[in-house]
Amino acid sequence: MPLRCARVIARLLVGVCPTMPHILTINAGSSSVRYALFAAGARCVRLLDEKIERIGGEAANAIADRLVQELRARSSIATPDAIGHRVVHGMLHTQPERVTPGLLDELRRITPYDPEHLPREIALIEALQRRFPNAPQVACFDTAFHRHMPAVATRLPIPRRYAANGVQRYGFHGLSYTFLMQELARLGDPAAAQGRVILAHLGGGASLAAVLNGGCIDTSMGFTPAAGLLMGTRSGDLDPGLMSYLALSESMSAAQFQTMVNHESGLIGISETSADVRDLLEREGSDARAHEALDMFCYQAKKWIGAFAAALSGVDSLVFAGGIGENSAPVRRRICAGLQFLGIEIDDALNERHAACISSERVVVRVIRTDEESVIADLTRRVLVMIEGVDHEKN
Repeated sequence: MPLRCARVIARLLVGVCPTMPHILTINAGSSSVRYALFAAGARCVRLLDEKIERIGGEAANAIADRLVQELRARSSIATPDAIGHRVVHGMLHTQPERVTPGLLDELRRITPYDPEHLPREIALIEALQRRFPNAPQVACFDTAFHRHMPAVATRLPIPRRYAANGVQRYGFHGLSYTFLMQELARLGDPAAAQGRVILAHLGGGASLAAVLNGGCIDTSMGFTPAAGLLMGTRSGDLDPGLMSYLALSESMSAAQFQTMVNHESGLIGISETSADVRDLLEREGSDARAHEALDMFCYQAKKWIGAFAAALSGVDSLVFAGGIGENSAPVRRRICAGLQFLGIEIDDALNERHAACISSERVVVRVIRTDEESVIADLTRRVLVMIEGVDHEKN
């Protein structure tokens, strides 16, 4: 183990002290990169939380340069001691892992499984590796939360031979779901350990997950993050025959279809004006397209809640999170309308105030501000401590 890495881990094991190591977390999206800085002792303490907007097709080197400049301008920390990354697709990985040449090779091999996220995530890891060569990096996989779903939920109804090549339902938003379940436990909600929970991460990307007795049993996203309910620019579930129809009728290529379902569909495709729920809420009174887009989004979310209630044989807690789930009272109200037969009913006054608990019936309905960065920081800290343990065993 490099000397610097050993010193970082030693400081982690000491706990909170003036020389605590600093963990930089990276959460890269398609149009922005959120980063945070944590002091990591026995627990991680957030020192900085920032976002680089409108990165578009910007190269990873340029993004890394901007990130380093902002980090040094906004904090007194010139060099992080470790870096944790959200990696959207982890295939069969169940735990976070230290980034090694072997892991990077594996991520490059599985890029066809998630061409929308993995190339930029890999490029950012490599770019930051060049800028901070002595800082160990850790990959935290969004798919890990769902890895123990039963086969009935993961297997796709296509020829069985494809499963051997990793073609299955994976599920995403796992770091967010990890935080939400931890927060439910912290709040003393008994359903977190022994109960039926439906988690709704509703943002530009949106999905739901069904959790039984602390373990995920199903989720709306599938083989890729484009599946499930419609999202800001993603289509959600589609009839598979649509691809062949468009190929025959419009000579649409696979690449063009991929672009359409990931960047031109969902709310933006239906409304033809915006992928942002806030814009659509403002316009729906005078724009039927905006109204229809919102109705479709809420209708599909309601259907997934009903489906997961069936899979769970009921529901004890429903959690709204993500930019829409946390901040849009009208969307929460529309989704929950008509779900009284499941025991779900919200209090309008509490909902409008974005209260932590907005329910008035048997099922507890919560609004929780998710925090993927804190999960990344904690997982990174744990991996570094585990590395120290393995190193001692070898010696």
